[in-house]
Amino acid sequence: MNNATENDASRAAWPQLMLRAQDGDQAAYCRLLKAIVPAIRALVRRKIYQDDALVEDVVQDVLLTVHRVRHTYDPDRPFLPWLSAIVAARAIDALRARGRREHWEVSDDEAVLGHPDESGPDGQAQRQVDHLLSRLPARQRQVVELVHLSDMSLADAAAASSTTLAAVKSLLHRAFATLRRNKETDHE
Repeated sequence: MNNATENDASRAAWPQLMLRAQDGDQAAYCRLLKAIVPAIRALVRRKIYQDDALVEDVVQDVLLTVHRVRHTYDPDRPFLPWLSAIVAARAIDALRARGRREHWEVSDDEAVLGHPDESGPDGQAQRQVDHLLSRLPARQRQVVELVHLSDMSLADAAAASSTTLAAVKSLLHRAFATLRRNKETDHE
């Protein structure tokens, strides 16, 4: 059997393999996943050019998505369009995320190094942050500092401030509401 005929035969088996996988057949599920990887990769390459790392990331994301939503496949419908829709959605998500990253990334080292650091202790940004935080009640300020300035998790901030996780969430919510109100009154 030549490679193209072998590929067509395996594609014809995909709906049956998925049906068996939905019924809990792990061996069929493994065969299906191994069989669809080349097709996924080819579909992703149609959407993403010249970025092999991103292609492989999307392939992995598609496999995870197939695993997560395999129960949604209807065996009475063709398999490849179902898979193609997942591939298209994941590829678009990856391209959007890459676009957002590239939009914010600075690639000019001289511009970065030559720009004065306003976020340092003497910088204007630091003074603004200090001023905004000083207008918060002590407990709200403490939780904002722990979570957003010290990069603690909510659970760690709760432990550090000797309070509950729910209280930390509530304090953060109130702090941001206060900051928004203060921002609005500052601009009036």
